[in-house]
Amino acid sequence: MIPATPARKPSRGALLWGLVPFGALCFSVPLWDRIDPMLFGMPFNLFWLLSWIALTPLCLWAAYRIEARRGKHGGSE
Repeated sequence: MIPATPARKPSRGALLWGLVPFGALCFSVPLWDRIDPMLFGMPFNLFWLLSWIALTPLCLWAAYRIEARRGKHGGSE
């Protein structure tokens, strides 16, 4: 039987990086809910959504790096 390891709470920095895409997609709708201007041949709202789909892995990678560094040093915030 494999011994259970206790789960650690994520650091504030990692949580903030994880919440950036969520906030950009959910709470900014009044800012980008329009068709004009057109960017790269797409309505602005489509461009905004596709941009954040591409940027989300970068934000989550930053959160992972914070947690990996925290785990390597063995400390908490």
